[in-house]
Amino acid sequence: MPYYGELAALGTALCWSFTYVFFTLAVRKMGPQALNRLRLSVALLLLVSAHLVVHHTPIPLHAEAARWGWLTLSGVIGFAISDALLFRALYHLGAHRSSLMMALVPVISSFLAWGIFSERLSPVQIGAIVVTLGGIFLVLWQKRDEQAPRVARSYLLGMLFALGSALAQSLRYILSKKGLGGGFSVLSTNLMQILAATVAVWLWATIRGQVRETIAALFSGRASLMMIGGAFSGPFLGVTLSLVALGNAQVGVASTLMSLTPAFLLPLSAIVFKEQIRRRAVYGTVLALVGVALLFLF
Repeated sequence: MPYYGELAALGTALCWSFTYVFFTLAVRKMGPQALNRLRLSVALLLLVSAHLVVHHTPIPLHAEAARWGWLTLSGVIGFAISDALLFRALYHLGAHRSSLMMALVPVISSFLAWGIFSERLSPVQIGAIVVTLGGIFLVLWQKRDEQAPRVARSYLLGMLFALGSALAQSLRYILSKKGLGGGFSVLSTNLMQILAATVAVWLWATIRGQVRETIAALFSGRASLMMIGGAFSGPFLGVTLSLVALGNAQVGVASTLMSLTPAFLLPLSAIVFKEQIRRRAVYGTVLALVGVALLFLF
């Protein structure tokens, strides 16, 4: 199927848009650490069930030690660390500004892929990436003109958390591509990553004596429902699609398409958070879609 990887990347961006909405609604009630642990646990249960149905085994025990090593490292960096930082960014910045900072992921990913895999992008692809990112920035920068200034320290902390999350997510893309080599199952890959991250966050919770309060957060009513919805659309479905994208498209192209999440967040924010859509946001969305079209055509 033509553009199989690119279509999977667009599906990833759509899934992550819903994930941002779900987790933004949940994080202020649960707190970032409890949210990270619980949504990983839910995602792991979903993945183990799916793996049992598809591959007739709960986890891929047949995987080589080297593959387990790459994907364990990828899972810890990309989920236990990156998403923990992202949830803190959501707490300080909200969904729009956090997703804006995550638009740096394709830039960092392309640079890393150039150094590790010697991947080259054509001039048209580079231009398309620039256009797409420009549209994403335009979509989200309109928010800044309208909001009252935040407390400087909180804003700076949020920016630093989001930047750290973008860097960690870029490393996950690179490590995932190495772990996917040889036609290995995408579902198994996702399960191995989530398993490693889940073990890591609960081990850290045990060391810090936070297990009881994390379990208590599971019974926080509506926030728990939002957490479960985000776990399904993010670590379960969204990440599986992202691995399909990374296995069938160049890292720079795939991660750029996956960064379209802010454009999809525009109508979702209007519906869920009752935010007004300005012309500048519409222009940015169109610009981002032009960049996507260029990636498909060239």
